[in-house]
Amino acid sequence: MSSRIEQLIDEIEGYIDNCKYKAFSTDVIMVNKAEIDELIRELRIKTPEEIKRYQKIIMNKEAILNDAKKKAEELLNNAAVQTNELISEHQIMQQAYAQANEIVETATHQAQEILDNATIEANNVRAAAMQYTDNILANLENILMQSIEVSTRDYNTLVGNLREIENVVAANRAELLPPEVMEESSQNNNGAGASGLTVI
Repeated sequence: MSSRIEQLIDEIEGYIDNCKYKAFSTDVIMVNKAEIDELIRELRIKTPEEIKRYQKIIMNKEAILNDAKKKAEELLNNAAVQTNELISEHQIMQQAYAQANEIVETATHQAQEILDNATIEANNVRAAAMQYTDNILANLENILMQSIEVSTRDYNTLVGNLREIENVVAANRAELLPPEVMEESSQNNNGAGASGLTVI
Protein backbone atom coordinates (compact mmCIF):
# COMPACT_ATOMS: atom_id res chain seq x y z
CA MET A 1 0.00 0.00 0.00
CA SER A 2 1.48 3.33 -1.05
CA SER A 3 1.89 6.20 1.41
CA ARG A 4 -0.05 9.44 1.21
CA ILE A 5 3.16 11.23 0.12
CA GLU A 6 3.48 8.91 -2.88
CA GLN A 7 -0.20 9.49 -3.70
CA LEU A 8 0.26 13.27 -3.48
CA ILE A 9 3.33 13.16 -5.72
CA ASP A 10 1.35 11.09 -8.24
CA GLU A 11 -1.52 13.59 -8.04
CA ILE A 12 0.81 16.55 -8.59
CA GLU A 13 2.46 14.83 -11.57
CA GLY A 14 -0.95 13.86 -12.97
CA TYR A 15 -2.25 17.38 -12.47
CA ILE A 16 0.76 18.88 -14.29
CA ASP A 17 0.38 16.33 -17.12
CA ASN A 18 -3.30 17.31 -17.56
CA CYS A 19 -2.72 21.08 -17.54
CA LYS A 20 -3.39 22.92 -20.80
CA TYR A 21 -0.54 24.49 -22.72
CA LYS A 22 -0.28 28.23 -22.92
CA ALA A 23 -1.35 29.77 -26.23
CA PHE A 24 1.30 29.46 -28.95
CA SER A 25 3.50 27.31 -26.65
CA THR A 26 4.45 23.64 -26.54
CA ASP A 27 6.25 23.58 -23.22
CA VAL A 28 4.61 26.27 -21.03
CA ILE A 29 1.47 25.16 -19.17
CA MET A 30 -1.28 27.02 -17.32
CA VAL A 31 -1.94 25.88 -13.72
CA ASN A 32 -4.68 26.68 -11.23
CA LYS A 33 -2.81 28.31 -8.35
CA ALA A 34 -5.39 27.31 -5.72
CA GLU A 35 -5.36 23.63 -6.72
CA ILE A 36 -1.57 23.28 -6.90
CA ASP A 37 -1.21 25.24 -3.61
CA GLU A 38 -3.62 22.82 -1.91
CA LEU A 39 -1.66 19.77 -3.12
CA ILE A 40 1.64 21.30 -2.01
CA ARG A 41 0.13 22.31 1.37
CA GLU A 42 -1.05 18.75 2.04
CA LEU A 43 2.35 17.41 0.94
CA ARG A 44 4.04 19.77 3.39
CA ILE A 45 1.74 18.51 6.20
CA LYS A 46 2.09 14.81 5.40
CA THR A 47 5.89 14.74 4.97
CA PRO A 48 6.73 15.08 8.72
CA GLU A 49 4.09 12.43 9.56
CA GLU A 50 5.61 9.93 7.13
CA ILE A 51 9.12 10.62 8.40
CA LYS A 52 7.96 10.07 12.01
CA ARG A 53 6.34 6.79 10.97
CA TYR A 54 9.59 5.49 9.51
CA GLN A 55 11.56 6.74 12.51
CA LYS A 56 9.21 4.61 14.62
CA ILE A 57 10.01 1.60 12.42
CA ILE A 58 13.72 2.25 12.97
CA MET A 59 13.17 2.40 16.74
CA ASN A 60 11.49 -1.02 16.57
CA LYS A 61 14.97 -2.43 16.07
CA GLU A 62 15.41 -2.36 19.85
CA ALA A 63 12.12 -4.22 20.31
CA ILE A 64 13.22 -6.91 17.86
CA LEU A 65 16.55 -7.35 19.67
CA ASN A 66 14.88 -7.45 23.10
CA ASP A 67 12.44 -10.11 21.88
CA ALA A 68 15.34 -12.16 20.55
CA LYS A 69 17.19 -11.84 23.87
CA LYS A 70 14.07 -12.94 25.73
CA LYS A 71 13.74 -16.05 23.56
CA ALA A 72 17.43 -16.81 24.02
CA GLU A 73 17.09 -16.51 27.80
CA GLU A 74 14.09 -18.86 27.75
CA LEU A 75 16.10 -21.42 25.80
CA LEU A 76 18.97 -21.19 28.27
CA ASN A 77 16.60 -21.48 31.25
CA ASN A 78 14.95 -24.54 29.71
CA ALA A 79 18.36 -26.02 29.09
CA ALA A 80 19.30 -25.43 32.72
CA VAL A 81 16.09 -27.10 33.91
CA GLN A 82 16.69 -30.09 31.66
CA THR A 83 20.27 -30.26 32.87
CA ASN A 84 19.18 -30.40 36.51
CA GLU A 85 16.59 -33.04 35.74
CA LEU A 86 19.15 -35.17 33.92
CA ILE A 87 21.64 -34.89 36.78
CA SER A 88 19.07 -35.86 39.42
CA GLU A 89 17.34 -38.61 37.44
CA HIS A 90 20.20 -40.46 35.75
CA GLN A 91 22.17 -43.01 37.72
CA ILE A 92 25.31 -42.53 35.71
CA MET A 93 26.60 -39.07 36.52
CA GLN A 94 29.00 -38.85 33.60
CA GLN A 95 26.25 -39.54 31.06
CA ALA A 96 24.10 -36.91 32.72
CA TYR A 97 26.86 -34.33 32.51
CA ALA A 98 27.55 -35.19 28.87
CA GLN A 99 23.89 -34.82 27.93
CA ALA A 100 23.61 -31.63 29.96
CA ASN A 101 26.63 -30.09 28.26
CA GLU A 102 25.22 -31.02 24.87
CA ILE A 103 21.88 -29.39 25.68
CA VAL A 104 23.59 -26.22 26.94
CA GLU A 105 25.80 -26.08 23.85
CA THR A 106 22.82 -26.54 21.53
CA ALA A 107 20.77 -23.93 23.39
CA THR A 108 23.66 -21.46 23.32
CA HIS A 109 24.11 -21.99 19.58
CA GLN A 110 20.38 -21.50 18.94
CA ALA A 111 20.31 -18.39 21.11
CA GLN A 112 23.25 -16.90 19.20
CA GLU A 113 21.53 -17.69 15.89
CA ILE A 114 18.37 -15.92 17.06
CA LEU A 115 20.36 -12.86 18.13
CA ASP A 116 22.31 -12.79 14.85
CA ASN A 117 19.16 -13.14 12.73
CA ALA A 118 17.34 -10.52 14.78
CA THR A 119 20.25 -8.09 14.37
CA ILE A 120 20.33 -8.65 10.59
CA GLU A 121 16.54 -8.22 10.34
CA ALA A 122 16.57 -5.05 12.44
CA ASN A 123 19.39 -3.55 10.34
CA ASN A 124 17.54 -4.43 7.12
CA VAL A 125 14.36 -2.78 8.41
CA ARG A 126 16.29 0.33 9.39
CA ALA A 127 18.13 0.51 6.03
CA ALA A 128 14.90 0.02 4.06
CA ALA A 129 13.10 2.71 6.06
CA MET A 130 15.96 5.18 5.59
CA GLN A 131 16.17 4.41 1.84
CA TYR A 132 12.41 4.83 1.41
CA THR A 133 12.41 8.14 3.28
CA ASP A 134 15.37 9.36 1.20
CA ASN A 135 13.56 8.39 -2.04
CA ILE A 136 10.45 10.33 -0.96
CA LEU A 137 12.50 13.43 -0.12
CA ALA A 138 14.46 13.10 -3.40
CA ASN A 139 11.20 13.03 -5.40
CA LEU A 140 9.93 16.05 -3.49
CA GLU A 141 13.22 17.92 -4.12
CA ASN A 142 13.00 17.10 -7.84
CA ILE A 143 9.43 18.46 -8.08
CA LEU A 144 10.43 21.67 -6.32
CA MET A 145 13.46 22.15 -8.60
CA GLN A 146 11.30 21.59 -11.69
CA SER A 147 8.74 24.11 -10.39
CA ILE A 148 11.47 26.72 -9.85
CA GLU A 149 12.88 26.07 -13.33
CA VAL A 150 9.45 26.36 -15.01
CA SER A 151 8.61 29.58 -13.12
CA THR A 152 11.95 31.17 -14.09
CA ARG A 153 11.52 30.16 -17.75
CA ASP A 154 7.94 31.50 -17.82
CA TYR A 155 9.05 34.84 -16.40
CA ASN A 156 11.90 35.21 -18.90
CA THR A 157 9.57 34.26 -21.76
CA LEU A 158 7.01 36.85 -20.67
CA VAL A 159 9.62 39.63 -20.49
CA GLY A 160 10.96 38.69 -23.94
CA ASN A 161 7.44 38.69 -25.42
CA LEU A 162 6.69 42.12 -23.94
CA ARG A 163 9.90 43.52 -25.39
CA GLU A 164 9.05 42.15 -28.83
CA ILE A 165 5.55 43.69 -28.61
CA GLU A 166 7.04 47.05 -27.55
CA ASN A 167 9.37 46.95 -30.56
CA VAL A 168 6.44 46.23 -32.90
CA VAL A 169 4.39 49.08 -31.40
CA ALA A 170 7.31 51.50 -31.73
CA ALA A 171 7.83 50.44 -35.35
CA ASN A 172 4.12 50.90 -36.13
CA ARG A 173 4.13 54.37 -34.62
CA ALA A 174 7.17 55.28 -36.63
CA GLU A 175 5.36 54.25 -39.83
CA LEU A 176 2.19 56.21 -38.95
CA LEU A 177 3.61 59.50 -37.69
CA PRO A 178 6.00 61.97 -39.35
CA PRO A 179 9.46 62.22 -37.75
CA GLU A 180 8.80 65.66 -36.23
CA VAL A 181 5.61 64.43 -34.51
CA MET A 182 7.41 61.39 -33.17
CA GLU A 183 10.20 63.62 -31.82
CA GLU A 184 7.71 65.97 -30.13
CA SER A 185 5.77 63.00 -28.65
CA SER A 186 8.99 61.50 -27.38
CA GLN A 187 9.99 64.77 -25.68
CA ASN A 188 6.55 65.07 -24.05
CA ASN A 189 6.79 61.52 -22.77
CA ASN A 190 10.24 62.17 -21.34
CA GLY A 191 8.98 65.28 -19.57
CA ALA A 192 5.93 63.61 -18.10
CA GLY A 193 7.78 60.44 -17.10
CA ALA A 194 7.28 56.94 -18.50
CA SER A 195 4.61 54.78 -16.94
CA GLY A 196 5.86 51.65 -15.13
CA LEU A 197 4.91 48.09 -16.06
CA THR A 198 4.79 45.49 -13.30
CA VAL A 199 5.13 41.86 -14.31
CA ILE A 200 3.69 39.34 -11.86
